[in-house]
Amino acid sequence: MTTTAEKAAELLRLHTDPELLLVVNVWDAITAEVVADTPGTKALATASHSIAAAHGYPDGEVIPRDEMIAAVGLIARTVELPVTADLEAGYGDAGGTIARAIDVGIVGANLEDQMKPLPEAVAAVEAAVAAGERAGVPFVLNARTDAFLRGADRDPEDVLADAVERGRAYLDAGASNFFAPGRLDEQTVGRLVEALGERKVNLIGIPGSIDLATARRLGVARVSYGPWSQNVALTALSNLAADVYNGGGLPADTRKLN
Repeated sequence: MTTTAEKAAELLRLHTDPELLLVVNVWDAITAEVVADTPGTKALATASHSIAAAHGYPDGEVIPRDEMIAAVGLIARTVELPVTADLEAGYGDAGGTIARAIDVGIVGANLEDQMKPLPEAVAAVEAAVAAGERAGVPFVLNARTDAFLRGADRDPEDVLADAVERGRAYLDAGASNFFAPGRLDEQTVGRLVEALGERKVNLIGIPGSIDLATARRLGVARVSYGPWSQNVALTALSNLAADVYNGGGLPADTRKLN
């Protein structure tokens, strides 16, 4: 059986490998199994929004930390692949939250800054990195900024400058990668990579995002899909219900996956 440290080392290698790392986010044991068994899957990522929704909570650290840790731990136990977890802002205790995640087999995490003052956000990154070091695990910390998500009413150049400043600070504090979710165009992504380095910038795939070939060419490390994978599944479920109520039935291409 692969150890937690070995899985962490593999996840880190996947982020530095020249090939673009693609992770389709999951939210429970069965979705983890289905994605893990799909050819081409090399690692898994959880989505906090999706896990919260599956447990009856809104997004934003409303789901108790114990429930979130239990949920991501179940996913880590279900598969042999490396699992990185979305742990939001660390529940006010980034180091403690990362330590608990490592204890249940998680080898990487998203940690969002919520645009808190930079020194506070850097301190959270440092605490998370230290937790991995204490555990003897090369933990893959994906430090996230909300600069683009919260910057719609600001000058785009100022938003980009903030993102670059925060990215440099988080990487200097020991983060493995920098995550900049939002609908970023090719020029913005290129400037982020130029400022922070190839294989350091991670993106989210959302409607209207740059295509994967462009992300690969620009030197992006990873593309994940956040809650959108759950949205795809829920869209299929909603369509099935509507079709059944209209006299239809199961799609002809339905497969039994469990």
